[in-house]
Amino acid sequence: MAASLRAGVWIFSGLAAVLLLTQPVSVQSQLALSLTIIFLLVAIWKFGRGHVARQMFLALSSFMVIRYMYWRWTSTLPSASDPLAFGLGLVLLTAEMYFVVILAISLTINADPLERPPLEREDDEALPIVDVLIPTYNEDEYILATTIAAAKSMDYPAHKLNVWLLDDGGTDQKCNDKNPEKAEAAKQRRLSLQALCGQLGAIYLTRARNEHAKAGNMNNALGHLTGEIVVVFDADHAPFRAFLRETVGHFLKDPKVFLVQTPHVFLNPDPIEKNLRTFDRMPSENEMFYGVTQRGLDKWDGSFFCGSAALLRRTALLETGGFSGVTITEDCETAFELHSRGWSSVYVEKPLIAGLQPETFTSFIGQRSRWCQGMFQILLLKNPALKKGLKPIQKMAYLSSMTFWFFPLPRLIFMFAPLTHIFFDVKIFVSNADEAIAYTATYMVVNIMLQNYMFGMVRWPWISELYEYVQGVFLAKAIVSVVANPRKPTFNVTAKGLTLDNDHISELSWPFFAIWGVLTFAGLVAAYRYFFEPGVDNLMLVVGLWNAFNLMIAGAALGAVAERAQPDRHPHLMVSRTGLLHIGEHALRVRIRDVSAGGVSVKLLDPHAAKGLVMEPREMEARLSIDPMGPIVKDETLPLRLVHVKAEDDGDLFGFEFTEIAPHEYYVLADLMYGDSDALPSFLATRRKHKNVFAGSAQFIWWGLSEPFRAFSYLRKKDPQAEAAPADGPSASSLAWLRRLAALGANQKSTAAVAHATAPPVLEKSA
Repeated sequence: MAASLRAGVWIFSGLAAVLLLTQPVSVQSQLALSLTIIFLLVAIWKFGRGHVARQMFLALSSFMVIRYMYWRWTSTLPSASDPLAFGLGLVLLTAEMYFVVILAISLTINADPLERPPLEREDDEALPIVDVLIPTYNEDEYILATTIAAAKSMDYPAHKLNVWLLDDGGTDQKCNDKNPEKAEAAKQRRLSLQALCGQLGAIYLTRARNEHAKAGNMNNALGHLTGEIVVVFDADHAPFRAFLRETVGHFLKDPKVFLVQTPHVFLNPDPIEKNLRTFDRMPSENEMFYGVTQRGLDKWDGSFFCGSAALLRRTALLETGGFSGVTITEDCETAFELHSRGWSSVYVEKPLIAGLQPETFTSFIGQRSRWCQGMFQILLLKNPALKKGLKPIQKMAYLSSMTFWFFPLPRLIFMFAPLTHIFFDVKIFVSNADEAIAYTATYMVVNIMLQNYMFGMVRWPWISELYEYVQGVFLAKAIVSVVANPRKPTFNVTAKGLTLDNDHISELSWPFFAIWGVLTFAGLVAAYRYFFEPGVDNLMLVVGLWNAFNLMIAGAALGAVAERAQPDRHPHLMVSRTGLLHIGEHALRVRIRDVSAGGVSVKLLDPHAAKGLVMEPREMEARLSIDPMGPIVKDETLPLRLVHVKAEDDGDLFGFEFTEIAPHEYYVLADLMYGDSDALPSFLATRRKHKNVFAGSAQFIWWGLSEPFRAFSYLRKKDPQAEAAPADGPSASSLAWLRRLAALGANQKSTAAVAHATAPPVLEKSA
């Protein structure tokens, strides 16, 4: 009886909604309705709390969106008697429908994101054996040393934790390259990384050939593993000490869990954040995905593997033959296959790793092109809609994640659609100014309110439009390429850790200058035609305003491709730790304020203790010992050289750079950077502050107006070569480090730290 009543209520509500949505009303009535709904949304936002208020907000917003789309389909298409206008109008309407469908799926997935409570601490005896895989290709050795040391320092029983360095830069294929220089570089890399692993207590593993990229590298390792849980960290993703304690317990609670994924958080800005200077005050672009969307997917058992910062059950991987490698996004593909076999996934929102992301716009686009093409490969080769074993909601989730990457096409359609009317007088959108205000303008207001309501803590207004536009210019070509040949794309390693010595324009910037110029000219033409050309109606005003909005996006994009200098390649993490600064025979108690792979900043707890000491930058050397948070660090210290002294209200801030860090001393650096698992959430909290629609819009307009001036000023500056290692081998400076490390590994006995770590043997798979 109760079920029948609920069904009746749903049917009645659906019919009533259809009648309201399709009710013909005057333009004035529609405007009154729209304004009333906007007023109600503001009231709910300001005074409403809890689940019911949230659902009311989503329902009213959805009503407005559907009402707008009904009007678009029934009243705004050009007449079929004008095939050109009708065809272009249909293309524009289809692009709008794409975003409405994506919005509808997003509302379904994210209507009530799951919040998982923290795990209780498990007894050490109950914990499974864990194998940590760190695949590497051409990363700098100091990055690998830091990641290995952080992985070995995780809070977990030492006899149940194995750390593997999977070296695809020292394979037999690389060591036998026809180019003698490349072959020698690969041999030196293999020798030195073996020594590094021996010093840090990790296991070195390479393979015969570089087949199937990262997936093939990890699958090669699976045959050597004995642990129940496999953990994957990218080479530049270092874990915090609590990583395993916050995640492993989910496998003990549910034997059907194959994946526990955690967020990717980065210590450095992406090129757009860097060039617009938003990193310290605006949530990063990926925080909406990791802060909301993955939690939404988790509610429907649809959160998926993101390639790093994740744990997987080895028996589940073996069931499907290991990590899937048909596409170049092996992570999502692997989760897709295991979800279809009835396995479950878990998403833990707490940030537990710190990584690096691309510094240059060129490498950023290269990374996103790989993601885009890989997701399209899965869509075309393994269509989720047809995949047996997936629940309907899981099919929707995967289709949403894959079809999202269609955005370059509709985004470019929106960018250029106004030009058809401004330049050629083709009316692809039949409307007058009053209708545009009553329907389109109010729809846009509700749309931005809805996004701000759901994602305001993790995404500023209009930032999605900017990121989609700057990617869309290049990803449109990537989409065409993969659709033409789904098996053609190959895996490319994303360049990271670059140094940019000068302000300059990105080598990929010319399309953005061209588009900005065309839109600027179009704005002038629209204004001239509206004010001075006889017979031009108010539609030109509407289209001109649309073009002006696009011009703001294009202007902000010029700022995104105007590369600011980034001389410091080591991003800093704010910490609050204490230690001792050893200067000769003096030991000064210090508060450590921030740390990076390159150095630390400290303040003296007792400024008077330094009286009589000569502390000159570049001349004074010291060593730093810390109060460790883990058991591995004993009496090891970090070597320092003073580089600057900055006067502040509460005392001088001393900036030190590291000099020659020995391998075992990376344990001190790992403890200092990654010992406190609350450091990263604290940093994220400082920039996760809600940006309302008005403030966000004002900021975006400012970028649109001001950034073109900066971009054009950079045109006179020389574009330097970034100091990056070549794709097939390490740089000359890296080779010097490698040879020093090899000698160190061959000639030195294990230190106390390495002995304490109980280093396992080195493995190497030969052809």
